[in-house]
Amino acid sequence: MTTVAELPAGFADKVLSAQTTFRSVMDAMARPGSVQRVTAESGAPAALMRGTAAIALTLFDHDTPVWLDPLMSETPDVGKWLKFHTSAPVIADSSVCSFALIGDPRALPALDRFAFGTSEYPDRSTTVILQVESLAQGSAFELSGPGIDGTAVLRATLQPADLFERLAINATLFPRGIDVVLVADDAVVAIPRTTRLAAKGD
Repeated sequence: MTTVAELPAGFADKVLSAQTTFRSVMDAMARPGSVQRVTAESGAPAALMRGTAAIALTLFDHDTPVWLDPLMSETPDVGKWLKFHTSAPVIADSSVCSFALIGDPRALPALDRFAFGTSEYPDRSTTVILQVESLAQGSAFELSGPGIDGTAVLRATLQPADLFERLAINATLFPRGIDVVLVADDAVVAIPRTTRLAAKGD
């Protein structure tokens, strides 16, 4: 069993690293489909990509319950690392989590397993952090919506392949819905609930 002293470190410079990561995430949310870089360095268990670890260290706290997919929950030390460095409770009920960490995107649960928020409190929804193979090559996804001038093209190697088709449910739920953050190593792309798939190509 890993002791607290043996857990991977968090941010070396907590304040600066959190500030730069927060800015990257906010830029990604403001410009859906654009690739932002997370430059902050931190330790992390093997299942967490650099971007995922930095986002967790920046956004998670004792008021943000976190759900882990089977890959994450079965990887030694992920839950313990999150609790130690962020104080976020790791919970078994995905329907009430603030964040969901998905290490195996092919096994992404149906989106209705997560919280959509309410009309009065749409922010009480789940943000899904989905680790993917690449945000630089793969299929082309043409996106539209607030924060996008006309359309934006994202090239990505995504699983599940029908992710954007699944996210079409957001159109009927708004202002409720699911926000998604895609992570590939240190690259981050946000897909807010207002973003729509305009076209998909090769």
